[in-house]
Amino acid sequence: MARFSNINSILAFVTVAREGSVSRAAELLNLTQPAISHQIKRLSEETGLDLFVRTAKGLQITADGSALLSEAEKVLSAMNDFVRVASTRQENITGSLKIGTIVDPEFIRLGQLLKLLSIEYPYIETELSHGVSGEILTWLASKQIDAGFYLSCPDEDFSPSNDGAEAVHFIKLADFNYNVIAPAGWQKRIEDADWPKLAALPWIGTPGVSLHNRLLRRIFAEHDCKQNIVALVDQEASMLEMVRSGVGLSLCRASMALHEKQSFGLAVARNISIPACLGLVVLEQNKDDKSVVALLELIKRIWEER
Repeated sequence: MARFSNINSILAFVTVAREGSVSRAAELLNLTQPAISHQIKRLSEETGLDLFVRTAKGLQITADGSALLSEAEKVLSAMNDFVRVASTRQENITGSLKIGTIVDPEFIRLGQLLKLLSIEYPYIETELSHGVSGEILTWLASKQIDAGFYLSCPDEDFSPSNDGAEAVHFIKLADFNYNVIAPAGWQKRIEDADWPKLAALPWIGTPGVSLHNRLLRRIFAEHDCKQNIVALVDQEASMLEMVRSGVGLSLCRASMALHEKQSFGLAVARNISIPACLGLVVLEQNKDDKSVVALLELIKRIWEER
């Protein structure tokens, strides 16, 4: 298979064929006439074909030259496309973003984020991993994700630990509250109950890394009582279904608790409200990466709009 030394020979060939003159081609390409003639000669030698014949009126393309001209123009067009795409990608942020997600997409405004990412940063490839809030820090530390949504206690400390773990950069997005919810018909059982009395009732437990577990573990420790866990789930939807089915108590975001009360008649402990935060976490050392900076800029815009 023949190999051609460079694209300049093809460019010279196409330009001379269009202009019918070496001198005009030289002017257009800002080259000398000998340089153009050399490129034509080299391409002719590489193809083994006579591309032009000299006439009284100048150069005339041969039948072989005409047969190659459309293909040569395709080569130049492809090269222009290559340069254009390369230039566009150079001007835009490229790469990938692995994002850890939690709870329901609406609460973390995931749809808005993905839409803006696709519009404003089309060359960033996005991959999502869904899990329990506490898993996000583990995934972040092991480089399984670049950033993740995270539910935290209001006073949670993200400074570096003594075990060599990398520092985490936490961006708070929203404060919210949890309520205690119970099956329909349990309102009197939880209405005026204190934490020790609530602990004795049947509870739907969650994994140790979940925020529910972290919050309740601290509260029950402060009141020197043990939570009566009768079932264990790791998904919010399963937890709510079990409460609706009469299994036991659980924590629920205040906005959802009102919906559950109105839609399913679930009981809500009116005098108990537990503060928490939603945020986004990235490793401190990665917060200046271009793709992460783009993500943080969009997150900030989305959450400042409301």
